[in-house]
Amino acid sequence: MTIMALFSGILILWVWIQLMPVRALTYVDPEEWDLLSVRWSNAKILDVRDANEYWEGHIPGSVNISVGRLPVVWRNDLSPADEVIIVSRNWLQREKAARILARRGFHRLYAVKGCYLPLKRGGELYERKCSY
Repeated sequence: MTIMALFSGILILWVWIQLMPVRALTYVDPEEWDLLSVRWSNAKILDVRDANEYWEGHIPGSVNISVGRLPVVWRNDLSPADEVIIVSRNWLQREKAARILARRGFHRLYAVKGCYLPLKRGGELYERKCSY
């Protein structure tokens, strides 16, 4: 019984942490996000999908670091001083990437509201596509 209560407590804590907003992450309305605008000209676009998904279709000029590799290799392409726009397959992946970067000193993290890059399986798209 005690083990089940401990497991339940850990599960609730994990869900709570996953659902907490990341303070360093700012959501941008899709209407405000235009890759050609001066506002985003210095921002780096971080695509946190796996490499296979990235090469199936990605935003030109984006940096691909999957969420699993992000804690280890972020220094190769990113600096805490950078403005970073995170694009992902889903909101959970995006929040996890934002948490990882925020812990490493990033304060200017952005994501487009309701914008997810597609996941292809058998030629079908499973998520909404970003406009870019």
